[in-house]
Amino acid sequence: MPFVWMCKMPRLTVLSPLILLLALAAPALAQTKVPENKAQMQLSFSPLVKATAPAVVNVYVTHRVKEFVSPFGDDPFFREFFGGNAGVPQERLQNSLGSGVIVREDGLIVTNNHVIKDMGDAEIRVALADKRELDAKVLLRDEKLDLAVLRVDAKGKKFPFLQFDNSDTVEVGDIVLAIGNPFGIGQTVTSGIVSALARTSVENNDAQYFIQTDAAINPGNSGGALIDMNGRLLGINTAIVSRSGGSQGIGFAIPANLVKVFVESAISGKQIAKPYLGAKMSMVTREIAQALKLERVSGALVVDLDTDGPSAKAGLVQNDIVIGIDDHVVEDPSTLAYRLETIGVGHTAKLKVLRDGKETLLDLPLQEAPAPVAVALAGAHPFDGARVSQLTQAIAQQLGLTGEATGVVVIEVAAGSIAQGLGFRPGDVVMRVNRSRIRGIDELEKVIKTPQRLWRLDVKRGDQIYQMAVPG
Repeated sequence: MPFVWMCKMPRLTVLSPLILLLALAAPALAQTKVPENKAQMQLSFSPLVKATAPAVVNVYVTHRVKEFVSPFGDDPFFREFFGGNAGVPQERLQNSLGSGVIVREDGLIVTNNHVIKDMGDAEIRVALADKRELDAKVLLRDEKLDLAVLRVDAKGKKFPFLQFDNSDTVEVGDIVLAIGNPFGIGQTVTSGIVSALARTSVENNDAQYFIQTDAAINPGNSGGALIDMNGRLLGINTAIVSRSGGSQGIGFAIPANLVKVFVESAISGKQIAKPYLGAKMSMVTREIAQALKLERVSGALVVDLDTDGPSAKAGLVQNDIVIGIDDHVVEDPSTLAYRLETIGVGHTAKLKVLRDGKETLLDLPLQEAPAPVAVALAGAHPFDGARVSQLTQAIAQQLGLTGEATGVVVIEVAAGSIAQGLGFRPGDVVMRVNRSRIRGIDELEKVIKTPQRLWRLDVKRGDQIYQMAVPG
């Protein structure tokens, strides 16, 4: 609440800079309201917190970790002689924590995937605001979206829950509250405003479209609630920008509209279906805007098309720039992907497209990507236990890959296989094997048929190319 300080000043013959400044600011100060009574001075968020905080929970994940403890303690001689892993295997418990939000009265809880990441045989418990603790199980999780849905056994009881807000209606400057469990100290409420909207390229997350807030968000707040002044869920707190590890006034939340789609997928028992464009999109740079004589440096540029894909069939052509979708501005490819995902498979998106300086509207029916044709590899070679597929634009979109959509990509790795032992992951693109360029599955199968004393591999992961030497 702003305060205006007033004091009695002596008569001055010369107008000081301070008085001059106050005089110039007088019209603005006149518009500033001060509390007029005791009731206004006692305005508080307390009623809002009491109504919403019971729906925000603490999520505790306990991992059982095996580690080797040397019987010789920290003796450097024996440690060097036997190696770092020598010793007696012992099991210890490793705990992690985060927050979650109850979104249905039957005990459905949304949190971040990274809160329960690498859980394995971990135990998940949820602590409610009334100090009850309940076991939880995972219904659905998505690493790329960084979302997970848990369920606790209601046993016929109803839980307090938050309703979803329409996150498209939020505006910069709106007051918000963040509720979570920072640093494990217990449920905490912080206040702030919406600092920015449509933040993209914040972290490695498929959502790539965040609400930014200056409400304090710290480690442990992940999965907690960002609520508006109507007591509705505006977003799920997920990340911060910080040099110290603590809050520095730059926090991010996944918008409620996307969270709602994810929860609906969990209820239906299906993984969230991501619309398939069949097109490779690129950001409009300043250079591109100048070359195409665009007024604004924004939009999603079509750089390549699958001739049999939905975008081509809808009428998109190369060099088109998508500048809007269903009355929403498209700033970049991440914004377009977010809008398509919140509209959902089975619906039709209306695209506003800029082509040769003129705007046109196109209807794009949203559908799932075609299932990949995968081959399981087995044998005495580095790819034993890997399922691979020809890299297409559909698979590249599903796996969040960038760059040229050609080659062979790993889409699954069997537990305990040679491929897993070597660290292969879904999304790894096989570039070369023993200096042979791999452009298709047939080429890969042909190369690995011949036993080798040493396998030399070039594998692309993200934007990096890794070279591996594996004994045969």
